[in-house]
Amino acid sequence: MTIEKKLTLPTEEETNASVQIFKAFGNETRYKILSLLFGQKLTVNEIAQTIEMTQSAVSHQLKILRQTGLVSSKRDGQHVYYALADQHIIMIFKQVKEHISED
Repeated sequence: MTIEKKLTLPTEEETNASVQIFKAFGNETRYKILSLLFGQKLTVNEIAQTIEMTQSAVSHQLKILRQTGLVSSKRDGQHVYYALADQHIIMIFKQVKEHISED
């Protein structure tokens, strides 16, 4: 007697959202930005100077990261500070770093 496994796929909405997140992580510039935001809040200028890109280019990438829910922003006077959106994103980074450092 065989036992049938019930195979299920995520919904189309879940699939699309997940793919967008993986796409965001899959871009080198966005990954650098996310890495910089690991554990700190930074302005567009600080990010742009560090990764040696124009403010406009960094702003475009931050827009994508905000749209995917990976980055949040908070205005403080004339400055807007960017940070990783939540603990889940921090956990993803920790797990990726652990994975690539395995022997």
